[in-house]
Amino acid sequence: MFAVIKTGGRQFRVVPNDVLEIGKIAGDVGSIVQLGEVLVVGGDTPVLGVPFVKGASVAAEVLDHKRGPKVIAFKKRRRKNSKRKRGYRDEITLIRVTEILTDGKSPTIGPRAKKEKKAEAAPADGDAPAKKAPAKKAAAKKAAPKAVAKKAPAKKAATKAKSDKK
Repeated sequence: MFAVIKTGGRQFRVVPNDVLEIGKIAGDVGSIVQLGEVLVVGGDTPVLGVPFVKGASVAAEVLDHKRGPKVIAFKKRRRKNSKRKRGYRDEITLIRVTEILTDGKSPTIGPRAKKEKKAEAAPADGDAPAKKAPAKKAAAKKAAPKAVAKKAPAKKAATKAKSDKK
């Protein structure tokens, strides 16, 4: 069974377990979303929508939210000393189609369990060295403020005498 869905202004032909990059949609990573704009449901007896098939939807699991490739729009008008450079990156949602639903049914398949990383087994005997916590760095010592040198009174008197002569 297949379906043709419309999302983000584009149309996609999907079958269960397809992985698609579509425009960003609301939904947390690992959650199941329903795409309701189904144009065609194919199989033994294909059903065409006018414009959408009533009661049909596609259930999909959100795998990731990411950004697409950078697109640069550069415009230059020759001999006019004019140019403009603009760029953008599309927001993309990566989804996996779980099932194609008809007759207003709700999804029966939940999100898939994430594969957990295998933890290293602890050594059986207590003699093996355990991992140590990283040592904390000592705080940097602040430099003592330098003593301000006192001016000699003779210099003050000499400069005062020079200023009086002027």
